[in-house]
Amino acid sequence: MSQEILNIRVQGRRLEVLRIAAPRAKGPELVLLHEGLGSNSHWRDFPARVAEATRCSVTVYSRYGCGNSDVLTESRGVRYMHDEGLLVLPDLLAQLKIESPVLVGHSDGGSIAIIHAGAHDRVRGLILLAPHVFVEDLSIKSIAEAKVTFETTDLPRRLSNHHRDAARTFWGWNDIWLHPDFRSWNIEEYLPMITCPILVIQGVNDQYGTMAQVEAIERQVGGSVQVLALSECKHSPQRDQPDATLEAIQRFITALQA
Repeated sequence: MSQEILNIRVQGRRLEVLRIAAPRAKGPELVLLHEGLGSNSHWRDFPARVAEATRCSVTVYSRYGCGNSDVLTESRGVRYMHDEGLLVLPDLLAQLKIESPVLVGHSDGGSIAIIHAGAHDRVRGLILLAPHVFVEDLSIKSIAEAKVTFETTDLPRRLSNHHRDAARTFWGWNDIWLHPDFRSWNIEEYLPMITCPILVIQGVNDQYGTMAQVEAIERQVGGSVQVLALSECKHSPQRDQPDATLEAIQRFITALQA
């Protein structure tokens, strides 16, 4: 597999983009959308393993304020995930000439994928890893605990391995999720408009969300939904249960092409 790193200007900001071209790729291109504190490097070897398992090309990008993309210079608003799904992602896909992708979103990335798919009919499929469609008390509790961890442990140093400015990245995510206005954040309105096939992978021990998120998706989407609930798995199925996650993705992509 060949890999190429690009710097692309999207909505006025420079984004770090990684493209993995699978040899003899015949299936849809997979676009990976990372979590709130994620980046290209934070995925580790998962994008390459996805490309190998599915024989599909994979595109990954670090959102504004993350990874080696432009550093965050202002506070995020309550609709920051809406802006990503409705403005940034369509612009990026158009520039890269990616049509009918399968969006693979983790956490915030899953929410962005839902918003985008609900607003556009060109998405081939969704693979959602621990997505959020509304705010739960558990989410706020764990994000408040993450604030303490950032202030009292070596988390800033560890995050600096994946971000140009780890502090700005962290506070940009943490501050908005703990803002009182964010408690009413909800994207369930997009679910009935999604008609493409969906795979949801959720850790039963997820410290940031419960199966209520998955049940809301199952109940309200306009298309088919497959659910994989993984035991001994927290908020990151791709790290806690990588083999089971990859196998489920491979089966979903194979069925999508049948």
